[in-house]
This record gives sequence, structure tokens and C-alpha cells, in this order.
Amino acid sequence: MKYYKLAILITAFLSVLGCKSDAKKEEAIDSVKTEEIKSKMKKKEVVYQVFTRLFGNTNTTNKAWGTLEENGVGKFNDFTDKALNEIKDLGVTHIWYTGVPHHDVITDYTKYGISNDDPDIVKGRAGSPYAVKDYYNVNPDLAENVENRLQEFEALIERTHKAGLKLIIDIVPNHVARNYQSLTNPEGTSDFGAEDDTSVAYNVNNNFYYNPGEAFTVPAWQNDYKPLGGENHPMADSKFKEVPAKWTGNGSRASQPNMYDWYETVKVNYGVSPDGKKNFDELPEGYDNENYKKHFDFWSDKTIPSSWVKFKDIALYWTSKGVDGFRFDMAEMVPVEFWSYMNSHIKMKNPDAFLLAEVYQPHLYRDYIKKGKMDYLYDKVQLYDTLKHVMQGHGKTDNIPPILDDLSDIEHHMLHFLENHDEQRIASPDFAGNALKGKPAMVVSATSTTAPTMVYFGQEFGEPGAEDLGFGDPTRTSIFDYGSVPSMVRWVNDKNFDGGQSSKEELELRDFYKRLLNFTINSSALMGDYQDIHLYNQQNTEWYNDKVLSFVRWSDEEQLIVISNFNSENTYGFELQLPEDLVSKLKLSNGEYQVKDQLYGKYTSVLNVSNGTAKVRVDIKPLESFILKIKK
Repeated sequence: MKYYKLAILITAFLSVLGCKSDAKKEEAIDSVKTEEIKSKMKKKEVVYQVFTRLFGNTNTTNKAWGTLEENGVGKFNDFTDKALNEIKDLGVTHIWYTGVPHHDVITDYTKYGISNDDPDIVKGRAGSPYAVKDYYNVNPDLAENVENRLQEFEALIERTHKAGLKLIIDIVPNHVARNYQSLTNPEGTSDFGAEDDTSVAYNVNNNFYYNPGEAFTVPAWQNDYKPLGGENHPMADSKFKEVPAKWTGNGSRASQPNMYDWYETVKVNYGVSPDGKKNFDELPEGYDNENYKKHFDFWSDKTIPSSWVKFKDIALYWTSKGVDGFRFDMAEMVPVEFWSYMNSHIKMKNPDAFLLAEVYQPHLYRDYIKKGKMDYLYDKVQLYDTLKHVMQGHGKTDNIPPILDDLSDIEHHMLHFLENHDEQRIASPDFAGNALKGKPAMVVSATSTTAPTMVYFGQEFGEPGAEDLGFGDPTRTSIFDYGSVPSMVRWVNDKNFDGGQSSKEELELRDFYKRLLNFTINSSALMGDYQDIHLYNQQNTEWYNDKVLSFVRWSDEEQLIVISNFNSENTYGFELQLPEDLVSKLKLSNGEYQVKDQLYGKYTSVLNVSNGTAKVRVDIKPLESFILKIKK
């Protein structure tokens, strides 16, 4: 039954009972929605983000600014049945192939009819995956046979599904490459900007913003930076012809953007004038509570700006090929009304599509989820940033429960991660300097809510991202350059995908991730209720402190006490307590209950319940975590 129908029925029911409080009505409606959502959620989802061109590359040269021939490149075909089955067995439900759409690259493919890309508007030699040149085809670097690159990706879609995984690719609606040119547009589809009126700065149906009468000028390079590291290249001449100049992807209106602007891209116009006026219909009041079908119906008779239609068509093109979802780059830079239009169209084709967005402003979260119909948003500026501080040793776990409480109404929609392509590797010296410090944070990240968990390839081996490959900086695995990822090379092991060259420490860490992730996707409690017990124990338990975190998760079938020690040096021992109200919720009667750790199965203890109070002895080593299951 649809949410809005349920709301009507509940409101009528409350009215009959004489409930006149609008706040109570809304609370009841939200409660029913939450229960219906929970009833539909079968298990946790785990996303494995993999940088496609790096995954299978076993060339270890890793020369700074190295060419494809020097440093090598991974291919779609490296994701063999064996590789995909190993990824699935890690405890993964979705794989995000990063860098699939055809973006600018400094490799000559002119014999295939692909124009060369200018180093003056390309970051790195392998190019940014977020400067897409052709949305209707895939990166030629990733194909064994460039002419058949699209067919090779379609075969990868089939192999991914055969392995029992769903797949996600990127769409970047905020900007495209400066030299966007599709060679494989479907019939009736034109390129971005092909029909623009370039004599004006803005028109509602222009795809770009312009500076009429001005030519684009390449940024003035600073701090000794030179494209391709200063290599002599015929197109690296500090010139790129673009008349009139377009606004840059990050919103810079200058005809000569700064080198720290997103100068390789141009901003897409969604019908928002330079003074901020929206030249399109806005959602009626109350539509944040309507489902995607109602949103789809709302837009069906509206006049839609050209850019909206173009990106909707792109999303449906890939959906029709079997892509199961999308990660939307910098979604908050695009009007939320567009997302209502875009995502409702995707959901009409695939109701189970996985729609993940990059939004960094917490005050916008609820709009992009409820009005924009996003399934998931990055929980970056709250949970990730706080966990990072704790992992680095200067943050307190006391700050974590208030974050989870603040997001409790949208907790299922806030995807958790500790690494991705934008963030530093945990093992890098600028983050934690030790991959093991990620273990307690990973347990908290993966078990504290019903939201999906994301792991970045190589994270499970403690990859430090130490290589200087050119444009990208060490501590982050470069997304701009050709190269390989050392810990992945060892696990790939000449395409055997068996860890044959991995160190003992790498395999032990991967085993931890495998145990944790597989537990999460099979636990009913992790799709159930949550209650913090950390703050309670901070106030009432001797020796308990702000380097430890604890909470309880439960369902009708399973009850878990989760506790993590973020301290890398100290073992802690204490009598962990459950408050009286929680004892009642868990329906624990007086007596003793055995509790057993579900990660390694070795640690056991006893939960003693007496007169409404409950205590369990916990002795937890440095960087250790327990998921204690209560046996009834």
C-alpha cells in the first residue's frame, strides 16, 4: 500500500480517536512509514567501489606521469568470473565501477575516430573520470578491442549479474568535459551545447552558461605545475579554443579559470538564471512525503529544460543495458527539482535502482532524500569526519552517538564509508598511518545503522596509497594517472585473484573485512532497532572511557551488543551496563545469558540480569571489537 494512502487512513483513524495534535499525527505517520520501510529491507547492502582501470593492472612500474604503455592499465576483462566471485564472497552486494563513461584521456585513439584530448584541459595523463566526454560510450582505455569497448562493458554487466552482484556507475550531472563530443549518440539525441544560443549568457534551454564575446583562456599554472609534468607534447601549448568561453564546472564565471578550479569541465545549466531564479516548476508543498510515482506524474505535463531531458535519457540508456544504479557526483550543485524528475524516471524503469548521491551540506540532506528521491547520501561531514578524528587519536567517541541521533529519521539513507577515491587511505601517514586503526571504526560504520556500507578497493588490504603517479597526490590512490595499486597487485597475483603474493598481514586484514561484511549482510538485528549505551556507561561504569564505543542492535530474532576499542595501546576491562529501559525492550528476564562474539567466535561472557539491570563483563584489547550475540 502506498505511503500517502496509509497517511490518509492513519489520519482518519486518529481523528476518530479524538487525537487533535498535528505533531502526534505526523509522528504516527512517520512511524508507519518507518515500519513499512523496515519490512521491505531484507538485509544490509555493501558497496565495493573499484577504480576500474586500476583493479587488474599488474604492471608495477608506477612511473610519475607514465604513459599507458609504461605503467599499464586494467581492463573490463580483468573482472573475470573468479575475480567477481571473490569480491562477492568478501560480503559485497553491489560493485561500483568508477570511471566507466568515456572521459578525457591523453592516449591517442584517433584511428578509432576518437579525437585527441588537450593536456591543457585534462588533469593527469589518464584523465579525471569526472570530466566525461561521451556519455553514450565507455572509456577506451578499459577495452581490449577499442572498437568493441561498449560490447566489452555489456559483457561485464552480464558477468557481474552472473556472480550475484548488482552494479553501479557514475553520472555527473553538474558538469561535463570542456570538449564534450559523443560519437555514439542514439538517434534523435544531440550533444550537450549543440543547440545552444551562444550569443547570450543564459537561456533556460541552453546546456551551458556563456561569456559572449570572450574566449576561454587556459589557467595560469602555479607552483611549478605543468601539464604532463612538463613533457613536450604538441597540444600542451597553453591554448584551447573555446569561443565564447563557458562557465567552469565548479561555478567559476571567469573566462580564464584558476588552476584550482575545475577547469577541465564546464558547468551544466538546469534552468537556473545567473541571478538564481528558477525557470521551471517547483514541487508543491507536501511532495516530500510522496513516492516516486507521484513525482513522475507531476512532471509528466510540465515543460522541462533541455539539460534535464538529456541526463534523464542518459540514465535510462544505461538502465536499459542492465546497470542497476548510479552514483551521482556533486548532486547538491544541481537543483533538487531535477533530481525529483530524474530519479522518478529511473525508478519507473527499475524500482530497485540504487541511487547514491554526493551531498556534503547536512541542512540539504532531507530535501535531496525526500524531494530528490535519492536512496542514499554520503555520511561524510558528520560520521566519517568524526570517526577519522577518533582514529587519529584526537577525537572522542562521545561525539558519535549524537550524530546517529541527529540522523535517526534518515539513518537508512546515510551510506557509511571510511575510504573512497576522494579521501585519504586509512594507512597513509596523513590519516591514521596504520590500517589496523580502521578496524574498530569499520565495525561501527558497518553495524550502527541500517544504511549501506561502502568499502574502497584495497582498503581490505591496508593499501596506503603511497605512489606519486603525477597529478594525483600520495595518500590518495590517484584517479588521474596510469598506474597500479601494490596491495591489489599482490592479491590479483597474475590474474589468479587468490592473494598468492599478499603478505600475512594483508590476508589477516582481508579476513577481518570478510567476516564483518558477511555478518552484516546476514544479520536481522542490523536491520532492526538501535539504542546507544555509550553515554550511559560513560556516566555509570568505572574504567569505561571516550576511546570505547558501545550500542545495542536488535530484532525479534537477534540481539547484539556491539563494542569497539579505538585505543591502539590499552586494553580495557569493565562491567558494561544496559539501562533499565533497554532491558525491558529486549524482554530480558532475571537470569544469566551467554553472549558470544560473532566476528571470530572466540570471546564469550555472561550477561547478568537482575531486577531490571543488566551487566556483562568485557575485556577488550587495543583496536578490538566484539559483536556479542545474546543467547536466549
